[in-house]
Amino acid sequence: MASQDPSPPKRPGGATQMALAMELPFLLAGGALVGGLFGYLLDRWLHTKPWLMILIGAVGFAVGLRDMLKRLDKSDRNDTGKSG
Repeated sequence: MASQDPSPPKRPGGATQMALAMELPFLLAGGALVGGLFGYLLDRWLHTKPWLMILIGAVGFAVGLRDMLKRLDKSDRNDTGKSG
């Protein structure tokens, strides 16, 4: 019986890099915007303007940055052929 490779076929490097480059700014900005919006709504509810918006927006930015770095690291490992 022939074994089948379950992994999807690899895209050419240029297409993968272009897709990653288009996705990364949205990860970074999206985290900050969602965190800032959530903080703004909590500020309005708790009357703590602008502290929660700044704090939760910064946490959202940090989470977006962490996710961006993880995806870049995963992409780098895939390009170099390392498993991990």
